[in-house]
Amino acid sequence: MIQPLCPERVRKINGTFAFIEHRFLHEGFWSDLDRQTLLLYLFLVMVADRYGLSYYSYDKICTLLRMTLDEYIVARDCLIDKDLIAFDGRLFQVLSLPVEPRREPVKPLSGRDQMEREDPATIRQLIDRSFKKVPS
Repeated sequence: MIQPLCPERVRKINGTFAFIEHRFLHEGFWSDLDRQTLLLYLFLVMVADRYGLSYYSYDKICTLLRMTLDEYIVARDCLIDKDLIAFDGRLFQVLSLPVEPRREPVKPLSGRDQMEREDPATIRQLIDRSFKKVPS
């Protein structure tokens, strides 16, 4: 048996308990989430009761996680879309993991307008060009 590095500091459960299944990492749920969404998910797991329920308000979550309201809404909606949480407007429930991650099919961008609205590299080029000085 492998011995702990710091036997005097072995974790113990005192009070509530939060867990994340190994499947979350090994079956691709983790890699499907961006940083803000992952942060919100981990937070909801940590604060949930034994049924996965928590009542934290959006303003408290945004303050604790240092998220803007827009970042919170995008992250929350992504977790709902991926069937990882349920939310009724005031109550969150972290759900058991679905059989497999819900992945959005990648659609190729078509046309210049869509590239200028949705492609990060094109958007960056447009921004860079807009800040370049025009010779007088």
